[in-house]
Amino acid sequence: MEAVPQGKKMVAPTVSQINAEYVTQLSNRYWAPHVKKKMTFDSKVIEDVYQKEILRTKFAIRKIMLLEFSQYLENYLWPNYSSAVSSNAYLMSICCMINEKFRENVPAWEAFTQKPEHFPYFFKCILNASLAKESNLTLREQTVLLVFLDHCFNSLEVDLIREQVQRLISLPMWICLVSSRLEHELKKTPKLRKFWNLIKKKEEKMDEKNKEQADQEKQFLSCLISKFLQVLKCIPPAGSASMDVVHYCERFVELMIDLEALLPTRRWFSTVLDDSHLVTHCYLSNLVEKEKEGRLFSQLLDMLKFYTGFEINDQTGNALTENEMTTIHYDRITSLQRAAFAHFPELHDFALSNVAAVDTRDSLVKHFGSLSPNTLHKVASYLCLLPTLPEGENTCYEKEFLLEMLVSRHERRTSQIQQLNEMPLYPTEKIIWDENIVPTEYYSGEGCLALPKLNLQFLTLHDYLLRNFNLFRLESTYEIRQDVEDVISRLKPWQGEYGGVVFGGWARMAQPVVTFTIVEVAKPNIGENWPARVRADVTINLNVRYQIKGEWEALRKHDVCFLITVRPVLPYGTKFDRKQPFVEQSGLMFVRGCEIQGMLDEKGRVIEEGPEPKPKLKGDSRTYRVWLDPNQYQQDMSFSIQNGAEDVYETFNIIMRRKPKENNFKAVLETIRNLMNTECVVPDWLHDIILGYGDPGSAHYSKMPNQIATLDFNDTFLSIDHLKASFPGCTIKSTVESSTLQKPPFRITFSVQSCKGKKRKGGSDGEEAEESQTLTVEPHVIANRGPYPYNQPKRNTIQFTPTQIEAIRAGMQPGLTMVVGPPGTGKTDVAVQIISNLYHNFPEQRTLIVTHSNQALNQLFEKIMALDIDERHLLRLGHGEEELETEKDFSRYGRVNYVLARRLELLREVGRLQESLGVPGDVSYTCETAGHFYLYQVMSRWEEYLSKVKAKSGKSGDVTTVSEHFPFHKCFANAPQPIFKGQSYEEDMEIAEGCFRHINKIFTQLEEFRAFELLRSGLDRSKYLLVKEAKIIAMTCTHAALKRHDLVELGFKYDNILMEEAAQILEIETFIPLLLQNPEDGFSRLKRWIMIGDHHQLPPVIKNMAFQKYSNMEQSLFTRFVRLGVPTVDLDAQGRARASLSNLYKWRYKKLGNLPHVQNLPEFCAANAGLVYDFQLINVEDFNGVGESEPNPYFYQNLAEAEYAVALFMYMRLLGYPAERISILTTYNGQKHLIRDAINQRCGSNPLIGRPSKVTTVDRFQGQQNDYIILSLVRTKAVGHLRDVRRLVVAMSRARLGLYIFARASLFRNCFELTPAFNQLTARPLQLHIVPSEYLPTDRRNGHIPTHLMRVIKDMPEMANFVYNMYMHIIQRMHQYRQPVLLPPVPKSIKEPDPAPVIENVEEVEESVPESKDEETPVEEHRQMPEHPGRDSDSEGNDDEEDEKQEEKDKEEKDKEEKDKKEEKDEKEEEKDEEEKEKDKEEEKES
Repeated sequence: MEAVPQGKKMVAPTVSQINAEYVTQLSNRYWAPHVKKKMTFDSKVIEDVYQKEILRTKFAIRKIMLLEFSQYLENYLWPNYSSAVSSNAYLMSICCMINEKFRENVPAWEAFTQKPEHFPYFFKCILNASLAKESNLTLREQTVLLVFLDHCFNSLEVDLIREQVQRLISLPMWICLVSSRLEHELKKTPKLRKFWNLIKKKEEKMDEKNKEQADQEKQFLSCLISKFLQVLKCIPPAGSASMDVVHYCERFVELMIDLEALLPTRRWFSTVLDDSHLVTHCYLSNLVEKEKEGRLFSQLLDMLKFYTGFEINDQTGNALTENEMTTIHYDRITSLQRAAFAHFPELHDFALSNVAAVDTRDSLVKHFGSLSPNTLHKVASYLCLLPTLPEGENTCYEKEFLLEMLVSRHERRTSQIQQLNEMPLYPTEKIIWDENIVPTEYYSGEGCLALPKLNLQFLTLHDYLLRNFNLFRLESTYEIRQDVEDVISRLKPWQGEYGGVVFGGWARMAQPVVTFTIVEVAKPNIGENWPARVRADVTINLNVRYQIKGEWEALRKHDVCFLITVRPVLPYGTKFDRKQPFVEQSGLMFVRGCEIQGMLDEKGRVIEEGPEPKPKLKGDSRTYRVWLDPNQYQQDMSFSIQNGAEDVYETFNIIMRRKPKENNFKAVLETIRNLMNTECVVPDWLHDIILGYGDPGSAHYSKMPNQIATLDFNDTFLSIDHLKASFPGCTIKSTVESSTLQKPPFRITFSVQSCKGKKRKGGSDGEEAEESQTLTVEPHVIANRGPYPYNQPKRNTIQFTPTQIEAIRAGMQPGLTMVVGPPGTGKTDVAVQIISNLYHNFPEQRTLIVTHSNQALNQLFEKIMALDIDERHLLRLGHGEEELETEKDFSRYGRVNYVLARRLELLREVGRLQESLGVPGDVSYTCETAGHFYLYQVMSRWEEYLSKVKAKSGKSGDVTTVSEHFPFHKCFANAPQPIFKGQSYEEDMEIAEGCFRHINKIFTQLEEFRAFELLRSGLDRSKYLLVKEAKIIAMTCTHAALKRHDLVELGFKYDNILMEEAAQILEIETFIPLLLQNPEDGFSRLKRWIMIGDHHQLPPVIKNMAFQKYSNMEQSLFTRFVRLGVPTVDLDAQGRARASLSNLYKWRYKKLGNLPHVQNLPEFCAANAGLVYDFQLINVEDFNGVGESEPNPYFYQNLAEAEYAVALFMYMRLLGYPAERISILTTYNGQKHLIRDAINQRCGSNPLIGRPSKVTTVDRFQGQQNDYIILSLVRTKAVGHLRDVRRLVVAMSRARLGLYIFARASLFRNCFELTPAFNQLTARPLQLHIVPSEYLPTDRRNGHIPTHLMRVIKDMPEMANFVYNMYMHIIQRMHQYRQPVLLPPVPKSIKEPDPAPVIENVEEVEESVPESKDEETPVEEHRQMPEHPGRDSDSEGNDDEEDEKQEEKDKEEKDKEEKDKKEEKDEKEEEKDEEEKEKDKEEEKES
């Protein structure tokens, strides 16, 4: 299939085009879902559609999109498929539909679940067609088949596909090997010989038909390779190559890479591929020589070569060490030397040389280049590489091929780690603008690319890290490219009159370089050939605004900048054309990265960062000392010397900085590279699961050997009844009979043996395993902690559901726990309870909390603080702690200050205790003196007291003695009195012991704080806190990736990891937190990994579509584990939304129900005042002939929907809905800006209406909620990225009480993926139904017919008019009610009026507006309602010029006030908005 030119944006067909299409007309007759009377199946229709719509248009994507969108596969192709009607056109049509589904990134294989029995025959036909001659199927058609096969091999998790694919790749395929090679391989792995003999016996028993099919299957890939080599050879050495042939070759190599990169397929296929010498044939082909057509092919070939030589044992799957790889290399060379010594006298010198002397390419070519082709063939046959050459015959292979095959096989290899360490981390201009490696934003998803893929499985941890490293690097490169293009286009470099460069513009993020000088090139470290360090000075002139100057001066150590060389050829004043290639226009020559060390002071010294204020420098000239990349410097210098090229480092004329938030790529890449250079120790129980092999349930707690039988659930259960309800089907046996004693907290003992080998998934699949279980429940009393009210522990108040309890139980047990939390199911509450229970059950263990966003971390922390966890054990790393809604500071230095303040507080308590005991001296001076006081004064008194009051054996104690002899009465004089109740000896003794525990805790804490007296600097204290004191440490995944090196150096340790929002975290950023500590004796101390997330909501944000879709970089590790079948606990009761609203998204989840309160609480039972329905889809037609518009690429807007949404918001406000309970969401950034503009114009500064809580995109609002959501879907021509069901789920699940969606109903109701939600939405009227005279609050119950008069709004202009008149009516009412009491001057704000009945008839409202003008009335305080579309400007009702002038004056003042406020607010959101704009572009690659 011919790739769409990368720089060209694909245009989606419009609704009118769709309706006019021949396909649509056929669809309406034969298979459209909304048509009730369909015509009977006719196979000629399929032939006709294929010939006319697909083949004749050369597989035009637009046509295939239309077919796929019309549900051609689901409703016509597959339901009617059988062997009787199968044809080439039928096969090709199905393949095109499946390939299109993969391109669109929608579920592809669901259609085949209808009639799976036909799939084996269909697959067999595909295999035959793939090997067909060009007379039957063109190469373009066979390329489609190759893409389909590639998708099959990458979908091994689908049972239906796996059954067929496994037949093609297994041990029997080795029948295709050269006989001597087969013997050699079987000898190498003895157990395979046994299997081979069994296969032979089995084949002998087969009948002729089955044997023929088995032969076809096992020889299929070998035949496909032979066919490919024939196609490759037909490419002429001169002239241009047919693009059909090139695309076929590219897709074939892509298939080979994917087979080599998966262990189940590689195990058998790698030997067959090696035996075919495919890589050697490709490198010698004419296609590689063609610079333009063969560029992508060559890049793919390099990837294939990399994977064919990957450092892994194909049979065992074990990664090979550097020593093992060296041994394999030496074995190959020595076997070649032995063959040469025994049989080839002309190679005598070679045979007797040492390995290091002969294993270079030059040496091998020198020794073997002079041999004849026949001799070379004989050498290869001795090494089992080729079949034996019969005597007297000449070889059929060319000498060039034979020589290359021997040399490439035996030349010295460069270690993969060495290659990685020599790789520069900063991208250069060669990579940044290479379309095959970093495609443009307009990647259509059709062509293949030279990129690694993240699928289900990886070969080794090294492979896993390397693929992620490359993709993370390239995604960063894409963002850097956007920044470079942006700043250069702003700087406007033009050619000066006398040559040189003139900058016609300016850029905030870039400055022209005045001078650049290399100041240090340090000697290489031992064993390395690149400098240890390269430093340079960059001088710039900051003659810019004070604020921007401050930003440049604020560049910190380790900030990354880019040095750029431009040599423009455009004359002064030429405009930049964004449609033309950027590099040629700008004259960009070089891009190199650098890292800031610091700014230089007037004496040329680096200004160090620290608490001291930075010195003020005079003038505008600033010089920065920067570190350059030593690897890149060494490569540039070598290239310059060898080729006589210019020195790159003498040419730089621009320095560019980037936003700190987006500029952490180098630190993350260094972290991944360091991980690859160290021995990655992942816990044994996780290793195979991370790579995607073995039993996916092996890390579930039920299969862990160290499962814990008895757990203390602390305050998880509210009562014994709650406990019984939490374990349905289990027998609960209590250790105490009395119901009065059966009070929480409870310890539960589980029967571990009966759990062995079983798993409880989602609270339903494992119920059989639980039925026979008996749980032993032991209530226990928490020891008295002291007499003060604050000594009482904080308790959980949430009544957890059975599945939430299962999630908490799994999280407390060792192993991997995956919790799928649909919207509103209490994911955070479960996470917090797990943390609390681990803290109390295992006080010596430390728990690491990792989340995607600071917001989620702050929510977790706020809930943790409400539980019984000592705050001295909490620590928050990173910069998000400023956003915590608490006065307490949980950052490193905040905790140090807390400890120091707490120490003084405790020492004061010690002083009070000393005074109460009458002990002389200053014992409360330090923690050390306090410790001595405790040991010699407090403990002695306590032990003496115990000896006095302890009950003698056989006698009960005397209750009066407990209080009489108590030595600390004076100390506890400030506690609630009386301390002792005097009712029973046991009770008073417990109180006395509680008092002593309170005292004991003071001295225990002081002992812990003693280190803070010895450590003097804040840095040392904060490190001690992190490594020793903190028990619960929280950070974002980005912080973990950035700071891994520092944490490992400090000796940071932890036992448990809990990850929130796990489905939103990049795969590599999920993996790095597992390795933030050094292994102990070669083993990881990690005991638990709890991941909580929802893979049905939006994935991590990847800006470049190629990496997102082609490389599957948006797949989180959480999602991959779910796809692999790792057991999950699916939370099954939501408590966020009305039951009716949850129906819009609960179809996406397993058994999602509602908590009782969403049906019982008054707010859920009451109707939405003034609105007939609690949710409604409101159809919005074109306004003035315009639907969606696109002022910039992918910046979609829809004026009618924006105005309608704002009008509904204003209507709700006028009815009394609080603004903070309403949010307006949209699926596109462009629409978000349009709605914000509409709000600013219509009502933003009007105190009666104001602004909604938030106006933002659906993606940005993930993880948040509000009572009422107004949603604009924007698109009218194509569904767009809402076709991703995950985005639909997020959009539908944000509202608690009301959801009102503005969209083009005809477009969205026909989308197959969205039908479960849109069937419910379109079941209700598609025009807005309102009840204007029903104010908030209302007595009407949800679902009941309103008693007030209803009104149906036909379109947006009508709603705009209605709201305007309603507003004017309310203002008139306010005149009447308030005029007698309101005196001038006009007050600044008006409270909302009491609800007044609204006149339903618009005419009546208009009539009720008074004609005469009151001179000083509060109406002046309100801004005049702006003109709405659909309303004439004359009907505004302004009376005379004075009013107009006064209003303009008021408006100006208010605008100024509002502008200041808005600027403050918008500045914060500006960065987010820019990010979103980019994201929209990347996401919107729909057809």
